[in-house]
Parts: sequence; structure tokens; C-alpha cells
Amino acid sequence: MLQANSIQPYVGYIVMVGLGLFMLVIALAVRSSLVRNTHDYIIADRRIGLGFGVGSVIAVWTWAMAVMMSSGQAYTWGLSGLFWFTVPNGIAVMAMVPFALKLRKVIPNGYTITDFIRSRFQNRPALVIAVIGMIFGIFLEIIINLKGAVLLMETIFGIKEIVILAVVILIVTVYSYFGGIWTSAITATVNTLLITVPAAVVTLFVLYKVGGPDVLFESLNKQDPQLLSIFRPEAAASFGITLALGLLASTVADQTFWQKVWAIKPQHVKRTFIWGGAWFYPIPIALGLIGLAALGTGLKLDDIGGDVTAVGPYLVSHLGLPLIIVVLYALLVLNACYSTIDGAFSALTSLVAVDIVKPLWPKLSERRLFAATKLSIVVCALVAAAIVMSGVNFVSLVLTTYAIKTSLLIPLILAIFWPRLTSRGFLWGIVLSIAIGLPVRIAYDELVGTLVIFGISAVVPVIWSLLSKEAPFDYAVLKHTKQLDDAEFFAGSAKGGPVEPSVGSIPQLGREV
Repeated sequence: MLQANSIQPYVGYIVMVGLGLFMLVIALAVRSSLVRNTHDYIIADRRIGLGFGVGSVIAVWTWAMAVMMSSGQAYTWGLSGLFWFTVPNGIAVMAMVPFALKLRKVIPNGYTITDFIRSRFQNRPALVIAVIGMIFGIFLEIIINLKGAVLLMETIFGIKEIVILAVVILIVTVYSYFGGIWTSAITATVNTLLITVPAAVVTLFVLYKVGGPDVLFESLNKQDPQLLSIFRPEAAASFGITLALGLLASTVADQTFWQKVWAIKPQHVKRTFIWGGAWFYPIPIALGLIGLAALGTGLKLDDIGGDVTAVGPYLVSHLGLPLIIVVLYALLVLNACYSTIDGAFSALTSLVAVDIVKPLWPKLSERRLFAATKLSIVVCALVAAAIVMSGVNFVSLVLTTYAIKTSLLIPLILAIFWPRLTSRGFLWGIVLSIAIGLPVRIAYDELVGTLVIFGISAVVPVIWSLLSKEAPFDYAVLKHTKQLDDAEFFAGSAKGGPVEPSVGSIPQLGREV
């Protein structure tokens, strides 16, 4: 049933460049009408509506992992793999709602989640570890999606890795550079349409080519009836539980999502994340069926170099489908990669402007602040490309990302909802969970290591804080503190001098504690 792949590399170049030029046109239009200064660039004047909000959430969450690992896990574990991959994904997005509502209420003029950490603890080491964790997570998101783009274009079109990296990085960096979060929100909404519709079309063609769902499920049942079971304990132990915890951490402990919390109009925050999580589900379900189809056709991992993530691209390009269908598949995966990298770049700029550049150089002019913010995208892209060239394994990279983000999850939740949490409890919960949990993960397996990280990050902050004699934190302090106005903050840069906090207020929005 599988055939030789005769698609020429020039088709891949047209797909990569054509999609990039389309996004660049949108970015230039956005820049001319919506982006005037750093404030517009990193927070969109807090004017993103429900439509662009939902589209941007779906697009940044539909990254290379969602479109390629869904096929890979379904291929590996059957329906159970598809279940454990899909269900926690949407729940993780919807789980943002209580955290988003709480912080948007107490810090309506926030920019970054680390800005909250600064105000909550007034402790430099806690702030530094939070900033490092967020930036590290953003780097890994970019690396994962660059890796996904390389895997896709190599498998289908045979283009060399260095060429793919150069083209993808140049394209996404250029159009992200111009528009910031406005570009990210608008192009992401377009990308959502370019992912969901092609995913359905491609999957229907794949199912037709393998004889239809009845033939496919009959083939799977003959191979192993367990492939049609949703609740396989070994699938949960192998990757399901680890993935579920990691996915939750990837929303709650990720500036990519928090940037949107403060950029979206307040009345739309709740619905944005609920609809974003719900509307995400059709994408991994459809693409997971491609993995089942690969399993049904008897595709062997040895045929594709042993990387389960390449199952989808390999099957689509070797099944004898019309060229337009193969191109649609390549476009949807590239869209997922482009939109997530774009969203990560946008989140990075908010961290750099508010938590790094502004505190270190408070007298920096608005023009130079804007330039430094945009320059961070270029630097990040070059570093990420170098790491991808090192040949790191895709699946291992994803799971490592989740392990590190898991260390931030419980301390951050406690910081938002538990007034007894102290700065030292927050700090050492993260540090010890990584210092102990990662070696355990390397020595044993992902599940044991992740549970150790999760356990330490939960127990240490609670015990440390209960033993402390510090008074509970009063969240009303945040709510009633004179909030620094957006325009006032950036006007301080434009005038060449920092804005001084009022007496008794908690310094926020990038200023030193």
C-alpha cells in the first residue's frame, strides 16, 4: 500500500516561503495600523477581543507536539495513546480560567506572571528563578517547534536540516519582529483556520486510502485487540500521567498564556480559555487517526529511522495521496510550528521588556527599549537554531520541557491562592524539585522523575511556609495598591527617567524591588 515518495524539494520551499510571505503581509499591515510603541508591541493595549483571543490560544497550543505526537502516540499505543494525549490537552487550557480571573482581578495592569511574583514576594532570588524558568520554557517551545519543522520537511521533501532551519527562522523572526503580540494574535487566528480545516480534509483522504474506518479497525483488532482499548494502564504509566501533569504546567507556568491573560479584554478572559480548550480537541483527534492508519498499514519504525514523531509525515507522503493533500498536511504542520514560535517570541518580548531591560536600565528611552525588546527575538532565534543543530531527540525534549515546567506548577498555584506561602518556600520548592527530580528522571524514567518533581515542589513550599512565622500575605494589598498606569510606565521611558512608586505601594511593572 505504501509507495515511494517522489515529491520534489522545490515544493517544500514554495510551502515554507509562501506561508511566510503571507504572514509577513499580515504583520506589516498590523504594524502600520496597531503598533506604535513598546506597550502596543507587548500587551496590545489590552484590546484583544474574544475571536482573536480564542484563535491565538488555539494556535499557540497547537504546536508541533500536538500535530505530530498525536499521530505518534496513537501509532504506539492505539486508542489509549490517542486518549491520553488528547483529553489532558484541552483540560490544561481550560484550567487557566481560575488563575487568570484571580490575577486579572488583583493586578489588572499586569504584564507578566513574573511581575506578579515580584509583587507577591518582594524577593530577588525568587524573582530571578521565576524569570529563568519562564525564559527557559520559551526557549524549549521554540526549539521543539523548530525541530518539528525540520522533521516534517526532511521526511516529506528531503530538504537538508540546515536549510530548513535557516528558512523557518528567517521567516518567523521577520514577521514576529514587526508586530509583536498583535501580529501573534491575528496571524494565530488565521493559522487556526489553516490547521483545523486541512487536518479534517487530510484525515478523510488518509482513511479513504486505507479502505475506510471499518477496514482500519478490523486490521488493528487482528494485530492486537488492546490497540482498540482506551484504558491501557501501560499507556498511562509510560507517558499519560507525565504528559497530563506537564500539559497543565505548560499553561499555568508559561508566559505565552499569561501574556494573553492581560492582553485580552477582561470580559472575554474566561470564555477565551474555555472555548480555546474545547475547540482544540478536533485537531489532535483527527491527526491521531493518521497514526492509527499508519499502524493499520503495517508501517514499521525502522522504515522511518525509528522516530515515532515522523509517522504522520511519512505516511502522508508515502500513501499515494494527491500532491495537494500532501501540501495541505505540510501547511498545517508548518502553521502549527510558525504560530507557536511566533507566540513564544511575543511572550519573550514581554519578559525582556518588563522583567529584564526596564529594571536594569530604568532610564532607557522608549526608542531604545523598543529596539532592545525586538532584538531579543533575533538573539533567541539564533540560539534556538544552534541547539536544534545539536541533534537533540524530539520526544525527549518535549518530556524534559514538561519536567522542568512541572517544578514551577505547584509553587505558582500556591503563590496565587495560598496567602501563607513564603518567598523561601516558593524558591526552594522549585530549586530542590529540579535538583533532585531531574537526576531521578534520568536514572529511572519519566514517570518516576516527574512524580518526584511534582511531590517535592508541593511538599517543600507547604512545610517551609507552615514553619515560618511570617504573616500571611494580604492579596488586597495588590488590589488596592495604586496601580501604575500603562501610559505612565512607558512615558517614563520616553522621558528618559523612571517612574517612582508612591509611598507604601508595591513596585510593579518591571521596576526593581
